[in-house]
Amino acid sequence: MEKELVVITGGPGTGKTTIIDGLIEQGYSCFPEISRQITLEAKKQGIEQLFLEKPLLFSELLLEGRRKQYQSALQDQAEIVFLDRGIPDILAYMHYIGDSYPAFFDQACHEHKYSKIFVLPPWEEIYESDEARYENFEQATLLFDHLKETYQNYNYELIEVPTGTVEERIQFILNQLS
Repeated sequence: MEKELVVITGGPGTGKTTIIDGLIEQGYSCFPEISRQITLEAKKQGIEQLFLEKPLLFSELLLEGRRKQYQSALQDQAEIVFLDRGIPDILAYMHYIGDSYPAFFDQACHEHKYSKIFVLPPWEEIYESDEARYENFEQATLLFDHLKETYQNYNYELIEVPTGTVEERIQFILNQLS
């Protein structure tokens, strides 16, 4: 069997991390979202919200981290590896804020290909803001649209995960992979 690099994406507050945590509990190899780490590191250096204050720097750090995750996922022993967001997410967020970015961002999307993309739709009932999630629900919905468009621009077929319990959502994903 060929290695599967599976991305779980969606706007903020859609349950991605909860699903990744559930997959880890079931013994699957997973790579967490790294944007919170970058944001917390910037806060230690006195930058309150790096993505808002220096979006290109934030995105470059994120790209570097996601490239490393991709390489680690390729080297992982598991046949299926789940990633909380992929490289195209970075471009979707840049599109969302209307910022331009160097060509190497686009190149990275072409060089790092994923097997399957599961996208979680906006779900107002579970949406919560926190210190690292500054968007309101309407903005989260717009981000979802940018994510779908960006992944489709790189010729990915998106599999939308229905709302439901964590167990139901994980089972849906696993069923799509088998």
